[in-house]
Amino acid sequence: MRNNRFIIDRLTALWALNESGLGGFLHVFNTPFTGLIVGGIAILLISLIAYYAENKWQAILKALFIVLIIKMAVSPYSPFGAYVAVSFQAIFGALLFSKFSWKGITIMVLGMVTFLESALQKLLILTIVYGTELWEAINLYGLWVQKKLNFISDTSTSTFLISLYLAVYGVCGLLAGIFIKNMIKIISEKEEVDFYLESNVNAIERENNKTAFKTKVIWIWLITVTIIVLAFSVFGGNLFGWQKGIYILLRSFLILMLWYLVLGPFLLKLVRNYLSKRESQYKEDITNAMDLFPYFRRILSHTWQDTKQLKGYTRFKYFMANSISNCIHFKLKSE
Repeated sequence: MRNNRFIIDRLTALWALNESGLGGFLHVFNTPFTGLIVGGIAILLISLIAYYAENKWQAILKALFIVLIIKMAVSPYSPFGAYVAVSFQAIFGALLFSKFSWKGITIMVLGMVTFLESALQKLLILTIVYGTELWEAINLYGLWVQKKLNFISDTSTSTFLISLYLAVYGVCGLLAGIFIKNMIKIISEKEEVDFYLESNVNAIERENNKTAFKTKVIWIWLITVTIIVLAFSVFGGNLFGWQKGIYILLRSFLILMLWYLVLGPFLLKLVRNYLSKRESQYKEDITNAMDLFPYFRRILSHTWQDTKQLKGYTRFKYFMANSISNCIHFKLKSE
């Protein structure tokens, strides 16, 4: 049990590094499939914590608080939705693993539901910011393309794209569940060999890319609004035109300003105040986790080079499994 506690602490630190490091980096560049990449790694680590923990609910919830506090400290530019996604993954995972037996079907359900939550969150945000006019604009573009191809479908373009988007996330969630089951099998069957590192590692670097993130958001907003306005102006005819475009421009601008100046900061403040109260409770765990970050980065780099003889999916699979195993079992040469 002591060894399992040690492993869970290492997995928690890896989860925190995934959210504050990889997650923060992808949020800055606003990549379209951030939820798939970061979320997939997160549910892998949550599943591993459940695998090694006796009290799965307590272990996952404690890890969640540590991860959120570190995320708040290291990646302050992460949006509020990222905290919601992380919390949903952990709480839903804790419910599943504490109520149902630890099997592949449970992991696949966890993957599918959490991936769909990530996709629905993005669609909800788009609809709130741009309104139903966004989907009307997509339908106008779709209708123009269909006319050019002499093909008219009863299904609207927006319905087709949304269904396809959700289907991709749902299928990826199922595949992630299968992949995670294989990962856990490889890691659990792997011989526990201590992995040694030199002890001269610099302290963790913290970089605030908040300005870069907001600049990215502004550019994406401008491009999206331009596309919507052009759709109504060029393809909308007398029914829509520039007046509709100006309305969308003003509406989305006001909603974004309300979010970034009022609602977003207020909600983040509530979250940070709550996490700050918890920080003293987990102070030692947080310090220990963050001290591991520089070593984990070196282990990931070493493991990537160590698997260079493998190709494609096989390399990725063993890179992930060996990285986690090495991070769990590594020791400093001075120890």
